[in-house]
Amino acid sequence: MKNLIKIFKALSDMNRLRILKMLEVRPLCVCEVTSVLGLANSTVSKHLSILKDVELIIDTKDGKWVNYHLNTQAKGEYISPLFPLLKNWLPDDQTVQKDKLKVMETHREFICGISETIGKN
Repeated sequence: MKNLIKIFKALSDMNRLRILKMLEVRPLCVCEVTSVLGLANSTVSKHLSILKDVELIIDTKDGKWVNYHLNTQAKGEYISPLFPLLKNWLPDDQTVQKDKLKVMETHREFICGISETIGKN
């Protein structure tokens, strides 16, 4: 029961649901998620950590970036049945629709390039 409660707690936050819906579009790095949500890196990292902890997402290293993906290959009794449901959640939600459009327009090279330049000054 504890695992199921952790999953529901992870799903009970609006920003974490937004992240899951954004990851339906494509894998994203922290700076891309941060850009779309308009939150601090540390806040986004915490949300990603919670989603990863309950196995809703996984990460893979790609050069200097860590890409976050939906864990559609999860074998858990609770996680695997959630993904078909997740696809049908919030189809008409304006925030989710705007987020998905932003994801398609977001380019990590530009966003992270700016962050790296600012950090060096």
